Amino acid sequence: MTTGAARQVPPAGPPGRGARLPLAGLRLVQLHLASRRVPVAVAAVAACAAGLRIALHWPWDTYGAVQLPLVFEAASAAVIAVTTASPFGEPERVTGRWLPFLRLATALALTAVAAGALMAAGTGAHLTGGALDVLRNVAGLTGIGLLCAAVIGGGLAWAGPLAYMVVAAYELYAAWHGGALTTPWIWPARPPHDAGAAICAGLVFAAGMLVITVRGARDSTSVLSGRDE
Repeated sequence: MTTGAARQVPPAGPPGRGARLPLAGLRLVQLHLASRRVPVAVAAVAACAAGLRIALHWPWDTYGAVQLPLVFEAASAAVIAVTTASPFGEPERVTGRWLPFLRLATALALTAVAAGALMAAGTGAHLTGGALDVLRNVAGLTGIGLLCAAVIGGGLAWAGPLAYMVVAAYELYAAWHGGALTTPWIWPARPPHDAGAAICAGLVFAAGMLVITVRGARDSTSVLSGRDE
């Protein structure tokens, strides 16, 4: 072998290194999902979907049927928002270079699971607003929860979707009595095909995803353990 040929031979890495890299990545994903309590969140979303399915078989007046999906949509969004809380606080944010991608993928996947589960729950039943309404409301409410996680912390982020649910429920009440506001920013009170409401919900969802991906929830180990900073 000539000297030139020897230079072209790539250096051999440690044995088994190529096989360990995918396993390490998979382990990282598993640890992230476990630390965010994602399996519990998926179970809670499934419970919301089951609750909606059961409730749709009950006799409701028209006003109750309009408000019913909003309750389960807000509950699912609150569950997703809580999963942004980190048990490690600032150290994880500083040392985890894959953390933004994991946060984005987790939030997107849970939102898709929640929307899909609630839409499936309404299949074959009279779901007011239909699938488009569910998709718009879940996305917008989740965006509110993610923004709240970045401001007040993941442990309290559930308050955002639930507070907005109260506002939206009042708006639905006002619409039922002929005194509704016309703003698309209260999108649950708008028709499913309202373009302005869909744009507003989409903007809030995109903003929440961007903030939670780049910054993450405003948590620290002392806050999550119940001690003052």
